[in-house]
Amino acid sequence: MPAAFTSKTTSRRQFLTLLGISAAAVSCGTATANGGSGSGKQITALKYQGAVGAVTLPELAADLGFLGGLTLDWVGNTISGPQDIQSAATGQTHFGGAFNGAVVKLAAGKAPVKAVISYYGSDKETNLGYYVLEDSPIRSARDLIGKKVGMNTLGAHAQALLDIYLGRGGLSRADSAKVEALVVPPVNTEQALRQKQIEVGVLSGVLRDKAVAAGGIRPLFSDFDLLGAFSGGTYVMTQRFIKENPDTVRTFTTGVGKAIEWSRTTPREQVIARMTEIVKKRGRNEDTSTLQYWRSYGVAAPAGRIDEKEFQLWIDWLGDRGEVKKGQLKAADLFTNEFNGNGKG
Repeated sequence: MPAAFTSKTTSRRQFLTLLGISAAAVSCGTATANGGSGSGKQITALKYQGAVGAVTLPELAADLGFLGGLTLDWVGNTISGPQDIQSAATGQTHFGGAFNGAVVKLAAGKAPVKAVISYYGSDKETNLGYYVLEDSPIRSARDLIGKKVGMNTLGAHAQALLDIYLGRGGLSRADSAKVEALVVPPVNTEQALRQKQIEVGVLSGVLRDKAVAAGGIRPLFSDFDLLGAFSGGTYVMTQRFIKENPDTVRTFTTGVGKAIEWSRTTPREQVIARMTEIVKKRGRNEDTSTLQYWRSYGVAAPAGRIDEKEFQLWIDWLGDRGEVKKGQLKAADLFTNEFNGNGKG
């Protein structure tokens, strides 16, 4: 097994450590994020992390002119959703995005953050697929007992959906524990699957499209198959930042919501062309070829409005796993649609 593959125990511990920040760290960092503002002047330059070769919704919103007088201050690229929201919680950035289950974990750790808008999800066009080799004998959840499933990180979206699939397939908790989830870098997943180092590979986006086009693999299931269209991740800000910068938060959230709807209603070729132009203009020597595979952001609700069930699902899942205390959190307390000026329709 390549060194990049880590054990379930080690990777899960690293994930939980990443989210296990102290309230003191959050309090200290947030003051930096707010610039120590006590004058009533609201922040208008938002620090954030991007993604290599991709265009985030805030970046698209800014380019379309939907952020009004706000500017985005890129401080680097994120390595994962949990890392991104940790940066927001500790004040290194003003907002960060991650899988809603990771947001639940952060809130359970007493980090005073709140989700303000959904930014990714799964739909018919864009989803997370679990793939096996064409000639694999794996056809059902029970066939996964004793098998290895490669995914980008543990304790997050990919593992949550695997657990749901196993549960719906009738596996007991003891049998589900025999399905081994491994961390495999997304760029290595197809190769690991074809070389039979893993029996199932979790693929999405361009990596999935390229793997499928090469042939020899087939889908076992997808998160869309299990849950239908749903928003899977949200942008969060600290409660202090929201309180001190309400107009900024409203402009940001409403602008990102407009960008979501623009991407839905604009011909795909035009969206891709706009994204390609954005990446080229920022001059970071990035490959734009993968943008050709963009299909949608997958956000379920209009303008990224957040539905309570999109948090309750993960509160229940984490509670069943013993990773958050049952009854500790209320889904409605973890998010707000107050600043999304796009309405419900």
